[in-house]
Amino acid sequence: MSPVAFEIPGGAGPTLAAAVYPAQQATALGAVFVFAHGAGAGHLHPFMTNYASALCARGVSVVTFNFPYMEKRRKTPDRAPVLEDAFRRAVAAAVKQAPGPGHAGSSPDIFIGGKSMGGRIATHLGASPDRWSDTPPPRGIIAFGYPLAPPRSRKTGDRVTHLKALTVPTLIVQGTRDPFGGPDEVREAIADASPAPPITVLPVAGGDHSFAILKSSGRDQAAVHATIQDQVVAWIRARLIPDP
Repeated sequence: MSPVAFEIPGGAGPTLAAAVYPAQQATALGAVFVFAHGAGAGHLHPFMTNYASALCARGVSVVTFNFPYMEKRRKTPDRAPVLEDAFRRAVAAAVKQAPGPGHAGSSPDIFIGGKSMGGRIATHLGASPDRWSDTPPPRGIIAFGYPLAPPRSRKTGDRVTHLKALTVPTLIVQGTRDPFGGPDEVREAIADASPAPPITVLPVAGGDHSFAILKSSGRDQAAVHATIQDQVVAWIRARLIPDP
């Protein structure tokens, strides 16, 4: 089904452009994935639209949105509190735009995540359950290419401590050629956490930060993405609230 554009009300911030990719009723799993973009491109970037469409076709409704700085056509991302506030507003809008079937009168099964920076901000929210008083808490978090350690030498702040505090099931999809850190680096970064956070790292063999593989590998790029999408939906399905 084609995405439907809508706007997220501003509240204390600007109105945000968004889109909902509603799963077909016949295949819908009852999951709503709020999917945030990375630092350098908005919610209409091909990676975002391709993955949103693919997950939708597999039964997961998807809502994408722009962060405020992208709406203002700025290149520099907003500070974390602004990004987090926009993400929470997107979740509240997603509940209305793509409601799940409900389970005994409860809210839909919400999953949050994003590409690179968007996934990092999702983990910020997941590590702060007190911030979910007005919206359903997420059933899971999905980060596509977690930006563990940006390759450029500049201070980026602590990107690990909050991961160790996560109690929400989290899937980190990480290419083995990711210059921000591969699957092993992500695992090593959280290895000393006690108790261990419920983080699953899904390696993408030969994949870079966007899971692109080298042509010399002889593998089909579309098939690589399709496999990732199948695995992500299987992970979501395993975490859905069962019907009573």
